[in-house]
Amino acid sequence: MTDFKQKFIDFALQCNVLRFGHFKTKAGRPSPYFFNAGLFNDGRSLQQLGQFYAQAILTSEIRPDALFGPAYKGIPLVSTVAIALTEAGYNYPFSFNRKEIKDHGEGGNIIGAPLAGRILIVDDVISAGLSVGESVTMIHAAGAAPCGIMVALDRMEKGENEHSTLQEIRNKYGIPVISLITLDDIVAYLHTQQDLTRHIPAIEAYRTHYGAKISDTSSQ
Repeated sequence: MTDFKQKFIDFALQCNVLRFGHFKTKAGRPSPYFFNAGLFNDGRSLQQLGQFYAQAILTSEIRPDALFGPAYKGIPLVSTVAIALTEAGYNYPFSFNRKEIKDHGEGGNIIGAPLAGRILIVDDVISAGLSVGESVTMIHAAGAAPCGIMVALDRMEKGENEHSTLQEIRNKYGIPVISLITLDDIVAYLHTQQDLTRHIPAIEAYRTHYGAKISDTSSQ
């Protein structure tokens, strides 16, 4: 495991964003671990999160013209990532959507910079890929082109078939998906932490049942 991945997992555990126990995912699956990016909920943790995202984006092969954050969790994410990228010397315009179309004032459902050029979608964790489809539709409707998706965690779970959800997104939309960490990284991390190894059997059983048989990860 790279130092970058280990630092991010340490960070997620310190913020109680990554937890182990008994949970139910958005897809209704009983899960032995849970990742809730909404708990990066103070200024310092949000700032650090943006820096992790920015580092991953800058070391990837994705070269966007602008950033887009799908409502709701994508809104603070895309904001802090834009700031972190600016601090690194890259000033990107960014925008996000509102759930309801506004019929007064500036109108529409996009807030921020106009969607133009190559757009990188910034999100937390993709479960069923529904928000991705909505984002891609909005970007295309504006005459722009999605060039990639950046997420914190690839759960490496199967979607509608034996492929992982992220691989299905790659196949369907023809755009790369990069993640800060994957479930493989979490398991590798657990093997290095004596007080956490007890969670490995439950996660391995979960992967046997719900894990993608075909997964093409592009994490940093």
